[in-house]
Amino acid sequence: MITAGKAVLVTGANRGIGKALVDEALRRGARRVYAGTRQPLAHPDDRVTPVTLDVTDVTHIRAAVERVDSLDVLINNAGIAAVDDLTDTTVLDRMLAVNFYGAHHVTQAFLPLLTESAGAIATNMSLTAIAPYPLAASYSISKAAVLAMTQSLRAILASRGVRVHAILTGPADTDMGARFDVLPRTPPELVARNIFEGIEDEVEDIFPDPMSQDMADSWHNGSTKELERRLAEMYAERV
Repeated sequence: MITAGKAVLVTGANRGIGKALVDEALRRGARRVYAGTRQPLAHPDDRVTPVTLDVTDVTHIRAAVERVDSLDVLINNAGIAAVDDLTDTTVLDRMLAVNFYGAHHVTQAFLPLLTESAGAIATNMSLTAIAPYPLAASYSISKAAVLAMTQSLRAILASRGVRVHAILTGPADTDMGARFDVLPRTPPELVARNIFEGIEDEVEDIFPDPMSQDMADSWHNGSTKELERRLAEMYAERV
């Protein structure tokens, strides 16, 4: 996968890692970058097409699909976080609505275009998908659900030629990252660069910052990853 000449869609593209992903796609020569945001967005590069996209709104998703002629890379980056201790189920509902169902609905909506291009899906889910951060319990649960979805889609879509990437990000120097006061935080530009490196190198699970990279080898060679591979093989044999 080479980004140059490709069409890329980034959700949550107005700030932080999303904004950096748009800029990195342009730097790598993307032909078209669809920048999905809830609020109107202006960008000086004419290769950027702003797309109004609240990932919890099915009408927004349908309208976004109509605006995209072809798509090679979908990056599910839109997300929210909250400090909670699981005592208020409305917080969990909101985390799941945006972080899990939002990514799921957007992925399914654009899947025909990605199948046609034999493209790639990359979903930003954070290290809390692997181990929860108790200060953000509902957020962690939603990201663990996204990881399970990503691993499932990886097996389901393999026969269609669509590659599926998990982005396991540590603390980033963004507004969201600052809420949890975890240091050190990585500049979003570096995170975005490493995400695209992982997509282009066809790495299944991308660890794009120093904190997450410390865990990369143990994850890639660990029992959890091995179990994923075995279950994927079992699935392929049955279908």
